[in-house]
Amino acid sequence: MQKIIQFITKYPCSVACIALIWILSFVPFFPETPLDDVQFIDKWTHLVMYGGTCSVIWIEYLRRHSTLDKGKLFRWAWLAPIIMSGIIELLQEHCTNHTRSGEWFDFLANSTGVTLAVIVGLVVYFYQSARKC
Repeated sequence: MQKIIQFITKYPCSVACIALIWILSFVPFFPETPLDDVQFIDKWTHLVMYGGTCSVIWIEYLRRHSTLDKGKLFRWAWLAPIIMSGIIELLQEHCTNHTRSGEWFDFLANSTGVTLAVIVGLVVYFYQSARKC
């Protein structure tokens, strides 16, 4: 229990973003907006949600660590969000009354957002490392 509290206090924004994704993923409906007419707006939303969340994970990690633990980052900043995305899509498809549906393209958009955040995180890390030298 203490490790969970320590994790939440160490990465509060990341935890909040992850909780928000879980909540938004199971809200039964969203109000209509003018953006509904934008082609693939749903997929762009998924990409930005997961890319933004994983960017926050990277920012909080880089602020607290001077060196990269590549294994930890691989597991928690890339693999875990992709697995979470898959679980959410499966739960939407099989455990809701189909007001929300799981889609492979949502999963692909989520995974793309996560991967882009990793690329940006690595670029920021190497840029910061080069400036310190």
